[in-house]
Amino acid sequence: MRNRRQTGRILLASLVGTSVEFYDFYIYATAASLVFGPLFFPKSSDSAQLLSSYATFGLAFLARPLGGALFGHFGDRIGRKSTLVASLLLMGLSTAAIAFLPTYAMVGWLAPALLCLLRVGQGIGLGGEWSGAALLAVENAPPGWRARYGMAPQLGAPVGFLAANGFFLLLGTLLTPDQFRDWGWRIPFLASALLVGLGLWVRLKLTETAAFSAAMEAAPPPRVPIAAVLRGHLGRVVAGTLGVVACFAVYYIATAFALGYGTQTLGYPRQSFLQIQLVAILFMAVGIVLAGWLSDKLDPRRVLIGGCLGAIVTGLLLSPLLGSGSLGAAFGFLALALLTMGFVYGPLGAWLPGLFPPHVRYTGTSLAFNIGGIIGGGLTPALAQMMADHAGLRAVGLYVAGAALVSIAGLLAAGRGEPDAPVMAAPEI
Repeated sequence: MRNRRQTGRILLASLVGTSVEFYDFYIYATAASLVFGPLFFPKSSDSAQLLSSYATFGLAFLARPLGGALFGHFGDRIGRKSTLVASLLLMGLSTAAIAFLPTYAMVGWLAPALLCLLRVGQGIGLGGEWSGAALLAVENAPPGWRARYGMAPQLGAPVGFLAANGFFLLLGTLLTPDQFRDWGWRIPFLASALLVGLGLWVRLKLTETAAFSAAMEAAPPPRVPIAAVLRGHLGRVVAGTLGVVACFAVYYIATAFALGYGTQTLGYPRQSFLQIQLVAILFMAVGIVLAGWLSDKLDPRRVLIGGCLGAIVTGLLLSPLLGSGSLGAAFGFLALALLTMGFVYGPLGAWLPGLFPPHVRYTGTSLAFNIGGIIGGGLTPALAQMMADHAGLRAVGLYVAGAALVSIAGLLAAGRGEPDAPVMAAPEI
């Protein structure tokens, strides 16, 4: 039996790494909603600048499958540990470099071009992060504990969000609006370098997972893991991709879109809205913990389907609550949406790896998770902004409900998966 110190180190490495990764990702989402539009794009209209800013946000989602294929290749061939270290390093360096970017007023179109380049670097790094962190947890889990171990990297999402939005909230309190716009927004990006150092320190102390070691003893890894996945497990990739759409749609509607639209169109005070988002994210953490416990008692797929049904209700309540003009009602929507997010996100750490055998698990989960991210999250803030501008918030709510239906279809198509899939001989490709 694994001793308590080893178990604690594994779960901490899984949590800390994804917390750093999601901190990096979320400070970009927050800055894109608040300041990147006027700083990096020419003046046309506030809405056009915000849409341009959201478009750079979506670039990382387009890059994530590339990162998933790249890091999945090495994760299935050389191991989970080294791959996790590399993904964290790439994400952190790309994020820290954003702190030094010139603005559009300084260098013209070179500014958004550099921003896009670093955003792609963020996306490639994050593309290899989640799957590796999930595998680190679930491949070391004792029988009957896969979902509760698998929720450790999932909790990195609210932790990273709290750190990111808390940082912006603090800066908004200490700095004037002009100071924040001129230089204050750069500080959270610069601080990323310190957090990456912490994450690396934890992850470099890890050993390889038992499942990967057993797979390597049983058979050599496939020469091209992505080819092995597409040849033998394409149906599971498609089902897994659809199954994760809802979590991305719900999350980025409740965070990036709600922050930008709520403060710039509906007129909620920025500091007040950041405060209610900061409290509402605690509901996501509660949802993740409850969903992890229920998934071990029941089945991750059933819990995910229940969460998707909750997401449909959440979408229908978006317009009357967020658009009410009442900060209390807006908080009610955010709390409900992020609690639902816990149920459509928390069990993924156990469900998605269970769709693939160990020798292609890193690649398979990376492809499904990151392609699902493009569909559910990459264009969601921009699409939601356009729908709200032309058809109102009710259309955005229907978009959330539609994403939930897509995920239900994927979950039903995938079946229960193979949570304890045996080690299989890797095809020579």
